[in-house]
Amino acid sequence: MALVVEFTVPVSKFALFDTLTAVPDTTLELGRVIETTPERISVYVWAHASDFDALEAAFDDDPSVRSFTVSSKTADERSYRMTWNEPIDLLVHIMTEQQGTIIHATNRTKIWTLRVSFPERDALAQAQELKDLAEQNEFSLHIRRIYPTDEHRRAQPAMTTLQEEALVRAFEAGYFKVPKETQLTELADA
Repeated sequence: MALVVEFTVPVSKFALFDTLTAVPDTTLELGRVIETTPERISVYVWAHASDFDALEAAFDDDPSVRSFTVSSKTADERSYRMTWNEPIDLLVHIMTEQQGTIIHATNRTKIWTLRVSFPERDALAQAQELKDLAEQNEFSLHIRRIYPTDEHRRAQPAMTTLQEEALVRAFEAGYFKVPKETQLTELADA
């Protein structure tokens, strides 16, 4: 069973920053990642926008977008198959070095929220590595939730809210680092 780590990162540190700056009323959802190498990332992106002409013009001007094609469209939503030009360091790190699987990603105003599945035994160490990578690159990565997947591979919170909060607090305090930065008694007091 894998663990899912849900976290947020600033829009400026992920893909499509220029697009979201040019068309701020747009919501993008990252769907399935098709291919990931340090040189090429191909994904499906769903867009909710009031002006798709402006959105597609922004895609054309965005240095992170190599190419895109419309996969499907409705009046208020379009699906795009997109190849990103520039290496998106955080995404490449998750997919290639940590063998994580992005389950879902969406932007809201100035942040991306990502849900990533990691192998259970390594998930907390990998989440810490992501936080360290963010700190080295001078941006914040906020862990929102950590929870297991169920036997049908769907992400299902299997803990109470208090259990989730305790796990996140332990993570943030460095309990899972080697060597530990805090002790269980200190966490219990907090």
